[in-house]
Amino acid sequence: MAQYTISIIIPVLNEARVIKQTVGRLQKNYGVEIIVIDGGSQDNTVAIAQQTGSTVLTVAGKGRAAQMNAGAAIAQGDIVLFLHADTQLPLNFKYLAVHTLKQPGAIAGAFELAIAGTDKSLRWIEIMVKMRSRLLSLPYGDQAIFLKKQTFEEVGGFADLPIMEDFELVQRLKRQGKIAIAPAQVITSGRRWQKLGVWQTTLINQLVIAGYYLGISPDKLSNLYRSRNK
Repeated sequence: MAQYTISIIIPVLNEARVIKQTVGRLQKNYGVEIIVIDGGSQDNTVAIAQQTGSTVLTVAGKGRAAQMNAGAAIAQGDIVLFLHADTQLPLNFKYLAVHTLKQPGAIAGAFELAIAGTDKSLRWIEIMVKMRSRLLSLPYGDQAIFLKKQTFEEVGGFADLPIMEDFELVQRLKRQGKIAIAPAQVITSGRRWQKLGVWQTTLINQLVIAGYYLGISPDKLSNLYRSRNK
């Protein structure tokens, strides 16, 4: 495993409250490159990220897909892993990522999802995510999608979409191989579900997915999603 290196790409926008803690957990791992891609934060996210010694790049006003593509373009690792700023990887994530990608037919991988919070409804969300990920091979971006950098480049990276860029990438990858799920959880903040309520947030997410399948413009879907999550 020593010959593999991992680049962790973290797209951020106004994440000053969490970025130091997120990066701090990752810096204890040997052979890990941390790249923070800012989308034009109005707080001191960039300054804090720079203080951690991470590679920091700003790609303002172009959306998360462009941020992650920019991070992957400068990544030096054999494997690129896309991590949300409010998500914590398992301690042995490097071992898990490398060995998950060694599974027969695996082209990419992701982790199972745990959501921080005591609300029992969050446990139901976790169960649904587990079923979707394992039965449909359809993890989302909050599950820390990872794949070889060469593979990412060959498939053309994330599509230039204002929303659903993770969903679209996984759909393309599935046509070429298996999306393997590592046997460990990432822990993501419950803030997104706490803001509107678990079931209302879930309903909005499912409406956006249904709209995407029905061919509704990603710009319109993005406006719907953002208007409900202000």
